[in-house]
Amino acid sequence: MAGSSSKPWFAAKRYGYGSSLPIAWQGWVAMAALIAVVTVSILILSGPARAIVPIAAVLAFSGLCAVKTEGGWRWRWGDPR
Repeated sequence: MAGSSSKPWFAAKRYGYGSSLPIAWQGWVAMAALIAVVTVSILILSGPARAIVPIAAVLAFSGLCAVKTEGGWRWRWGDPR
């Protein structure tokens, strides 16, 4: 399992900072889970939880993306791949 954990799930953005679209099935599953959590929490929850749960989900997903992006998160100026 150690070898599979080092493979990136998301492509690095060519310009700017952050991740691009998923490049592995694990990234697509993570993105689908984020969309499901945000959608369901907005439709079902009320009060402060209606805002807190989606924000927490997006922060957790952002952290996952930062760890699982090829080359990590850094500023890019359009370097050729």
